Amino acid sequence: MAEWWRRKSLRFRLTALSAVGLTLAFAMSASVLMVVLGRSLMDTVDETTRQHAQAVRAQADSGTLTDPITTQDGTIVQVVGADGRVTHGTYGADRLVPLLDAGNRRRALRHDSAWFLNGEPYGIPGPLRVIVISGDKGVTVLAARPVREIERSLVTAGKVLLFGTPLLVAFLAGGGWLIIGRTLRPIAALRRGAADITHTARSRRLPVPQARDEVHSLAVTLNDMLARLEEAESRQRALVSDAAHELRSPLASIRLQLEVALGHPEGQDWPETAEGVLEDTLRLSRLAEDLLALARLDERGGRLARNEPVNLDEVVRQVVERYGEARLTACDPVVVRGDALDLSRALTNLMDNAVRHAASKVEVALTADGVLTVTDDGPGIPEEDRERVFNRFTRLDHGRSRDEGGAGLGLAIVRETLLAHGGAVHLEDAAPGLRAVVALPSIK
Repeated sequence: MAEWWRRKSLRFRLTALSAVGLTLAFAMSASVLMVVLGRSLMDTVDETTRQHAQAVRAQADSGTLTDPITTQDGTIVQVVGADGRVTHGTYGADRLVPLLDAGNRRRALRHDSAWFLNGEPYGIPGPLRVIVISGDKGVTVLAARPVREIERSLVTAGKVLLFGTPLLVAFLAGGGWLIIGRTLRPIAALRRGAADITHTARSRRLPVPQARDEVHSLAVTLNDMLARLEEAESRQRALVSDAAHELRSPLASIRLQLEVALGHPEGQDWPETAEGVLEDTLRLSRLAEDLLALARLDERGGRLARNEPVNLDEVVRQVVERYGEARLTACDPVVVRGDALDLSRALTNLMDNAVRHAASKVEVALTADGVLTVTDDGPGIPEEDRERVFNRFTRLDHGRSRDEGGAGLGLAIVRETLLAHGGAVHLEDAAPGLRAVVALPSIK
């Protein structure tokens, strides 16, 4: 049953659940209505019968009671004396046997409640509703009224509810089926739009309904997701293309050197050949490490591999000590949250760029507010290119030789690493040279 239910459409399940809910609600409402209606009618009968009995008791107490007793609505009245005999009654009322015996009369008086009595022995079809009140000198007044019409009314109302409720539920279920269908129509449009998006039509977007409802929000969110996926795929394709282009040069160089050495082994300087191959191999190794670092950053989606307190001043000292030409001008204690290895790699990339282009000096400073600067006195970078160099595989013309510069991934790794740490980096003119400014949020 559960498997059958799960295979049904959302429209069918929502309509079925609403129909079941309506059926239960109407059934409970009908039950309450019948109980309240029956009690209300009975209370009305009891009140009218009690008024007749009280009027007869007043006449009996004052000695003005007539015989037979007259009533306008067919109420049966008996007046029972202290000896248990019927002394007065309405037309047709039994003058020998009271409607209730002495024991039942006492119980009715003690509980002040109405009694049901079968009217057949008294020639009245259906049940009677009997009220008992006491008068002076042991007199008891019994007033009874037929309630067969009330039972018929309740039966008629029950039949109307019994046959009308299913029709009403069916009508509302049909309306619900149509309304749910119209509500789910935008979702069906989203499904058809998603089916039309293929690898050859990645730029297409899902239709967005005009209504500002949950489906509209879903469509906007899905379109944003498609845009991010398209952007990520474009970046991945560009990364693969650029990586293949960067790998081709060192691989071609290694192949050429080995082919020449093997083609002319007798005149080949093998140590020189080995040095050339080793240089290209190291270049391939650096490129592979940079690609792996970028892949890990992309995989984490801007999240940190580790998020722990890091003494940034210690990381700066350890990195700067590896560069003899670099000078640490200021290093205030600073604690940040993040990954010490990633921060060390980002600073190493900045130092490599600075040392590679510096004319004579590289200066590093870390201030207490978490601002790190790496300054060189090299040729610098034109202002219009200072933002572009943070893109992947971007190298300026003077850094494109095989002996100088890397693959153009260093600054891209720096920016994405700092963004993951909640920081930022930019380049500015050092007159002469270039200054890289890094800002990281410190722990107070």
